Amino acid sequence: MELLLRQGEWDVVDPASAGWRYLSFRVEGIKAGDHVPQDTGGEEIAIVPLQGTCLVESNGMRWELGGRASVFEGMPWALYLPRGTQYTVSAFDDVEVAVCGALADEQHEPRLVTPEEVEIEVRGSGNATRQINHILKPEFPAHRLLVVEVFTPAGNWSSYPPHKHDTEDPPRESYLEELYYYRLAKPTGFAFQRIYTPDRSLDEALVARDGDLVLVPRGYHVVATAPGYDCYYLNVMAGPTREWRFTVDPDHVWLMDWDPARPRR
Repeated sequence: MELLLRQGEWDVVDPASAGWRYLSFRVEGIKAGDHVPQDTGGEEIAIVPLQGTCLVESNGMRWELGGRASVFEGMPWALYLPRGTQYTVSAFDDVEVAVCGALADEQHEPRLVTPEEVEIEVRGSGNATRQINHILKPEFPAHRLLVVEVFTPAGNWSSYPPHKHDTEDPPRESYLEELYYYRLAKPTGFAFQRIYTPDRSLDEALVARDGDLVLVPRGYHVVATAPGYDCYYLNVMAGPTREWRFTVDPDHVWLMDWDPARPRR
């Protein structure tokens, strides 16, 4: 399985192409004035505009969402749609939307998520500080899908310390497939992502650029951004239990109590 998919070399990731059970993802560019009919099929989805504004219509309901010029300029909107839903996306201006999906058995109600409803969390400290925008939290009424945006300042670490969630072992850990969709404030920038299993049968260090997609099917994972290049990734997860429970690499678990600002004595 390819873990790094380069911009322009992929159209959609789904369980068949990724070799996992639940998660799918695609990014659609829609020209101003165009109307694109779609069907969620057996998936629940979250539509997240990355830039531009669009109208989504389904079963006599209408939702207008988006408006930011880029992911670095404003808080996100999102629209949750359940499985078995036909809908049409109409672009007011040139719009780019991420469509995050997960196979689902439960039926939930459509729901618009406005920027005011997105919870902001500043996680970590020192050069491991990053901002999390919680779009579809575990408390959100959905079956399997979890969605967050993460902003990592230039030169900082993210998804840190290295952690994994590839085993269904409640309450210690939940099995969650995961992907990272990267954007860089300056498109010439890059980030590093390491993915490795405890036995090192998988141990890869990847260079992610603007528009790249990284898949995390198993193992510990961590991200570092290059100095000078602010990094964004849309982080999408899905699994049988809709809870983010993880295990930190034992070699680095001490970092959970690490405070780089604490004076050395």
